[in-house]
Amino acid sequence: MIPGTIPPGIFGNNRTMVTPHYAVMPPEGILESRLPGFAKTKVHFHTSPQMGARFAQALLAMEPGGGTTAPREDGLEHFFYVLDGQVEIGVPAETRSLSAGGYVFVPAGSAYTILADTAARVIWIKRRFEPAPGLAAPGHLFGSRQESPRVVKHTTGRAWQYLLGEGRMEMDMEINILSFAPGTYFPFVETHIMEHGLFMLEGQGLYLLGRDWHECWKGDFIWMGPYVPQQFYATGWGETAYLLYKDVNRDVKL
Repeated sequence: MIPGTIPPGIFGNNRTMVTPHYAVMPPEGILESRLPGFAKTKVHFHTSPQMGARFAQALLAMEPGGGTTAPREDGLEHFFYVLDGQVEIGVPAETRSLSAGGYVFVPAGSAYTILADTAARVIWIKRRFEPAPGLAAPGHLFGSRQESPRVVKHTTGRAWQYLLGEGRMEMDMEINILSFAPGTYFPFVETHIMEHGLFMLEGQGLYLLGRDWHECWKGDFIWMGPYVPQQFYATGWGETAYLLYKDVNRDVKL
C-alpha cells in the first residue's frame, strides 16, 4: 500500500441511486469538473441531458477571486442561488452582491458574470428557453430567500417560497423553496408531468421515488423525471428545506 493512502473497502457502500427515471446523488460521490471561461472554480454537475434530464444543474465551488473570466452568453436561461459565501453577479445594466440565500434569474440571450468575493458555493441551473406565443420573454430578476414570503397551504407545517413567482405564464420554469416542520409529509403521492431538480438545503427526510424510499439530508441532490411517483416525509429534530426546480406553463409536444 502506498504510504498515506486509505485502503479500499471490500464493498462500496453509499446512498447513490441512478435510474432512467430518477437519481439520488450524495455530494461525496459527485466528482469535480473544470470549464473554460471559469477560473478558480470547481463544477460539480448534478444532472444533465446525459442522465435523461431536459435541463442541467450543478454546484459551483468557487475560491476567492474565482468565477467567470469574461461575460458569458450561450443562448440559455440561467438561475444562480448562493448557498454560502459572497459573490458579485452581473447582468446587463445591473450588478449585485449576493450572500447566502441570494439569487438571480438570467433570461435567455442575456450575458452574465459571476465573481466570488470570498469562498462561495452556488447552485447553477440552466435550460433552453421555450417562449410562449403572444407573451414577451421575462427579464432578469434578483431576490433573496430572506425576503420571499412563506406561503402555507395543503398541510400545516409545510411552506412554499416562490422565488420566481407563481403562475407567471411568460416563465417556463419555477424555482421554489419548500420547508417542512419535523414529521410533516406530502398529503398524497404525487405523479405529474413536471420534471424536478431538488437540492437539500437543510435537515433530513425520507423521499419516496417510484416504489422505493431513500434517506436524504443536507447537500444531497435528487433528479425526478416526469411522472415518477414521489412523496416526502421530514425526519430529524429541526426544519427541513429544499430548493426545487420544475418546468411549468408549457403545452406538451406531439
